[in-house]
Amino acid sequence: MEKSMEDNSLNRVFFITGAESTGKSTLTEELAKQFGGIGIPEYARTYLESINRHYNYADVELIAHRQIELIYQNRQNPIVFFDTCLIILKVWFREVYNDVPGWLEEEIPRAGQGTYLLCEPDLPWQYDPLRENPHRREYLSEQYEQELNAAGFTYFRVFGKGGERLQNAIEIVNRVIIC
Repeated sequence: MEKSMEDNSLNRVFFITGAESTGKSTLTEELAKQFGGIGIPEYARTYLESINRHYNYADVELIAHRQIELIYQNRQNPIVFFDTCLIILKVWFREVYNDVPGWLEEEIPRAGQGTYLLCEPDLPWQYDPLRENPHRREYLSEQYEQELNAAGFTYFRVFGKGGERLQNAIEIVNRVIIC
């Protein structure tokens, strides 16, 4: 895959993405430790755990705005790993509400600049009260990949279980930051 970014500092911004229960949070934490960077947790989880009801459209908008703020606040760090991306939010809006806010579409090419690690749904699904799609992970993974391609973002697939998955991701990050 060719790089579409001219500024090498963007090579140190990584978005960990993929369907639910594919190890994104663990990978974000481990990569931040491995590379002495920072890992930014997914804001959606923080927010959804704080409300005592099912989310609605306005909640997802608030989550998206806050995630964008987190990206801009942290992307200047020497190396940063984000435990989600705006494409996940775009697909969330489309799948649940059949609508994607125009402002989010406009923000994706700006705030979304970086390298993406697309976690394959090859890990067993694990129950979590916030997870909704145990039988749609392959489909959602395909949706994320289509959106990454449409946006022209550089991405790499991450696969494997346990240490193999982490090693795969470390090798990818090493290749990207050496370029």
